[in-house]
Amino acid sequence: MKNCLLLSFLLSLCLFKSYAQDDPPASYIIAGKLEDPEKEAVLFANVALYASKDSTLIGGVASDENGKFEIPAEMGNYFLKITYLTLDEKIVPNVNLTSQGVDLGTIGLTSNAKVLDELIVRGEKSQMDLQLDKRVFNVGKDLTNIGSNASDILNNMPSVTVDVEGNVALRGSQNVRILIDGKQSGMIGLNPAEALRQIPGDLIESIEIITNPSSRYDAEGEVGILNIVMKKNVRYGLNGSFTATAGYPSNFGSSFNINYRKKKVNLIANYGFMYREGPGRGSSRQEYNSADTSFVYEQKSNRNRSGYSNSLMVGMDYFINNFNTLTTTLSYRNAQNENSSRMEYRDFDFANNLTQTVVRTELETEPRNNLEAALNYSKTFAKKGQSLSVDAKYILSDETEAAKYNETSDLDNKSIAQRSYNTEDEKNFLFQLDYIHPFAKDGKVEAGLKSSVRMLDNDFTVHQQNEQMNWIVLPDFDNKLAYDERIHAAYLMASNQFGKFFIQGGLRGEYSDILTELKKTQQINHRKYFNLFPSLHLSYKLEDAQTLQLSYSYRLSRPGFRDLLPFSNFSDSRVFRAGNPLLNPEFTHSFEAGHLLNMEKGSLLSSIYYRHRLGVVENITSVDSTGFTRITPVNLSTGDSYGFEFNLTYDPFAWWKLTANANIFRSMNEGVYNDKVLKSDTYSWTSRASSRLTLFRNVDFQSSLNYRAPRRTTQGRDLAQYSIDLGLSRDVLKGKATVTASVRDLLNTRKQRSIVESAGYYSSSENLWRTRQFIVTFSYRLNRSKEKEKMDNRGGGDEDEG
Repeated sequence: MKNCLLLSFLLSLCLFKSYAQDDPPASYIIAGKLEDPEKEAVLFANVALYASKDSTLIGGVASDENGKFEIPAEMGNYFLKITYLTLDEKIVPNVNLTSQGVDLGTIGLTSNAKVLDELIVRGEKSQMDLQLDKRVFNVGKDLTNIGSNASDILNNMPSVTVDVEGNVALRGSQNVRILIDGKQSGMIGLNPAEALRQIPGDLIESIEIITNPSSRYDAEGEVGILNIVMKKNVRYGLNGSFTATAGYPSNFGSSFNINYRKKKVNLIANYGFMYREGPGRGSSRQEYNSADTSFVYEQKSNRNRSGYSNSLMVGMDYFINNFNTLTTTLSYRNAQNENSSRMEYRDFDFANNLTQTVVRTELETEPRNNLEAALNYSKTFAKKGQSLSVDAKYILSDETEAAKYNETSDLDNKSIAQRSYNTEDEKNFLFQLDYIHPFAKDGKVEAGLKSSVRMLDNDFTVHQQNEQMNWIVLPDFDNKLAYDERIHAAYLMASNQFGKFFIQGGLRGEYSDILTELKKTQQINHRKYFNLFPSLHLSYKLEDAQTLQLSYSYRLSRPGFRDLLPFSNFSDSRVFRAGNPLLNPEFTHSFEAGHLLNMEKGSLLSSIYYRHRLGVVENITSVDSTGFTRITPVNLSTGDSYGFEFNLTYDPFAWWKLTANANIFRSMNEGVYNDKVLKSDTYSWTSRASSRLTLFRNVDFQSSLNYRAPRRTTQGRDLAQYSIDLGLSRDVLKGKATVTASVRDLLNTRKQRSIVESAGYYSSSENLWRTRQFIVTFSYRLNRSKEKEKMDNRGGGDEDEG
């Protein structure tokens, strides 16, 4: 590890030294000040410098809060091009830079009323933006997302589903990589399902869906990447937004996102507080019949997951000069959950006679903390498109689950008291270097290095009280897991455009060194492997309104921490979910072809895809003669899946916007477990349709329907699921604020229903993780009216890179 970090550091120094030679001497400055027709300073206008002899772009800046600009350059003859949203373009010719700098004084710009009128009509940011290797969805345009959390928002994304336990799936697979701002983050933590519920949706700018990632991304994630882009502004002056939320069942929160920029410093801060209660319920029926025993029991459960979370991020951008920027951020998240549940088991004989009733209760506390420090150095060059970026990050997380259980039976009036203790601690170190070098007119070469070290510790134990009221350890539920992961990677990519044809190809190499150790039982699994992961993206523009895309990637999915952990929880004494420390990664070949059609009133993106998977991990359910059910993941099978997907946006009128998406697929898996062949072949689909109406100019009403069709599994089937969401919003305070009211899961139908069948065993279950929600949200924009936001967006303003 030390050698690898040393090598990376030396390479960084070499790159810095070699690229520093390309810096233009900043001895001579071209300066000036911009004013509009009202003699007011023009803020953040684009000022570009071109060589007079061949019109080559030399550099450019944005005017500051006083309308001033400074551009360093070598001696020579130049001209300036000045552009701004609502003002006419300005050309300043004959800028001659000799042995000293040039001060152009005050430059007056003239207004363009036609551009302003067009801006009001067309200025709204599109909900979906298609790029070569990803789809970008702007969260704020969906009213049902306002006042929600990250998990709710992901569930509204096309191709994405979130089950009642919060597990995220993309195109039907849960092997998806979740990133924050394009990088792994401690905000996701060891339990992504719970962590996503703790991230306020008001702090999220957009979601990027990357189904065939290029080689610049980690190879992790069989089905692709979901990148959550957080809000961040770099506008001049003081501006931001404030949000407050109230809902039923208890859902209260507030957040702010502000920044202040002056000259070379930009200060950013955001904070979100959220308190939620999540009442839910479930039921199941288990039947077991063998030669020597049989049983039937039904289970009903009621639960409530409640708790609060605080998320704080502060940071600073320091613009050293026009070519160098240093960014540092510090994030802290604290959460405290208190969960309770009541389970009732009713045991029957096969004549359907009730033999006993057992009641089990649980009280659990679940505090968690996450600290994340990040440092980024970004460098641009005189050559347009050339850049260097260096990132370092440290993540520290800890989580403790402590629960008390009490179980009583009306058959013998006996009571069983139990308690469990489960700690999950993580340390993560990350170093990453990325470099882009342009060539020819539209080509570029990209290269990078990455090293990450991840160390996890999990100490779990279950105690039971004996007749003497002493606590004794249950040996089957007592161990300590240590997980050390070291992954070192390098990638090289090249891309170019030839007329209407665009090609991008890359190769990523990753060396994995992973050690899993159960310390109390001394089970060790040490794996070292090196893999090459190619990627290829092709794009062809048929005409102005149509584009074809073709892509391929080879990826892997390493087992998640929860999949390796042999202890999960002890809430249900008859159904135990546990991980498998011996799991190996899955490998996937992924192919995709897409077609984008831009129409006068909308767009249609359609695609077909195929995935071939090796070492597919599936949850296997086994039952013993006492009725104890164990669910464990294993590398069961090989799998093939293919499907068709489309995303449609259509605006019949200026006041009516329609969106629809669907994913129709076939999935086939086959493997052997305990000398039994397990296989499945299912046709299924997911879809979402949404309608948004604008009434009286400042009132929006949105309705949406989500549907997931039934599907077969290797041991049974999952039944259909659907839900309806509604939202209503109105602008107030002259467009500076918005009030939104919404209801999620209007009919209380977002239930997970499944059936498991095997020789002599049958199980059916239904779970509603969270009941219907009513939410009211108030959002206020400081120094940024809604119309101003639209103009900024149309003008190609600040945009986070994934």
